[in-house]
Amino acid sequence: MKDAALPVVLIVLGAAWLLNSLDWLPEIHWLWILGLAGAGIAILALDGITKSSVVAGPLLILAGMLSFFRQYYGLGWRFIVPILLIAAGIFMLVARSPAIPESRTLTRRFQDRGPHG
Repeated sequence: MKDAALPVVLIVLGAAWLLNSLDWLPEIHWLWILGLAGAGIAILALDGITKSSVVAGPLLILAGMLSFFRQYYGLGWRFIVPILLIAAGIFMLVARSPAIPESRTLTRRFQDRGPHG
């Protein structure tokens, strides 16, 4: 299922681009916003909860939301950058939890072989 990440991201970007080209979306750069958020959702959906996806997925979703707020409400970089830094730190601390697996592939391989190889 992990190999499906690129096709899903391409579908989301293509759909957003098409809707924008048809002028069915407001004058906000939806392609960028949906691309960021869609990539974050795709990472979480396809990779599951792992140490890397728990950081990358939510961070991309947050970046998409902040991009919307920048374009629609004029949120400045002086707020966006610190928010992203704080969020990245929080997500990295969450990823350090022993309850979150390193990756699904490594977990499966370890379980298949057993603890002694």
